[in-house]
Amino acid sequence: MNAANYTYVRVKTDTGEIWAATSEFKVAVGERITLALEMPMENFRSQTLNRDFPLIYFTTRIAREGQALPAAPSMASAHAQTGAADARAGAAQVTEPIQPAPGGTTVAGLWANRKSLAGKTVTVRGKVVKFNGGIMGRNWIHIQDGTGAAADGTHDLLVTSDASASVGDVITVTGTVAIDKDFTAGYAYAVLIEGAKIELK
Repeated sequence: MNAANYTYVRVKTDTGEIWAATSEFKVAVGERITLALEMPMENFRSQTLNRDFPLIYFTTRIAREGQALPAAPSMASAHAQTGAADARAGAAQVTEPIQPAPGGTTVAGLWANRKSLAGKTVTVRGKVVKFNGGIMGRNWIHIQDGTGAAADGTHDLLVTSDASASVGDVITVTGTVAIDKDFTAGYAYAVLIEGAKIELK
């Protein structure tokens, strides 16, 4: 099934059937495919399909039989991926700089100084461009503040939190800097803020 630039496939395996979704591609019933079981999402609801999936894998790596499976993303390229929300094409980008929080840093500043800030508490203000809730026991939020470069991903910062936020909100986050974080399945992050407290503006 194709929906919202995604292709959803139900795959029969030796251990049972699974659902997976990836960027839209051509595939036919009966074809054999190989896929990486990246980013499992439990109790996922597709608004476009008006359908609930008890478990579905959002994968960036899928291939037809006989084709090589693409390599896992590198630390630099994978930092912007966190499940389905991150894989959506055409995500909004903040182009006008947002005033940093008092005593805080910018997204680009955090990227530039991530090694020296590892393990420390920082505050960053930015606009929510992506939100994915309840994955691996936390909410995954991407913020941008108009600094950094989209070409190398330094314009975007991943934040994990128990708190919620909506796309378009300008929020101030305070949490612990983590670097070179690998959640397996190809989802690795050069820098993120973990366990953040969130305030609107």
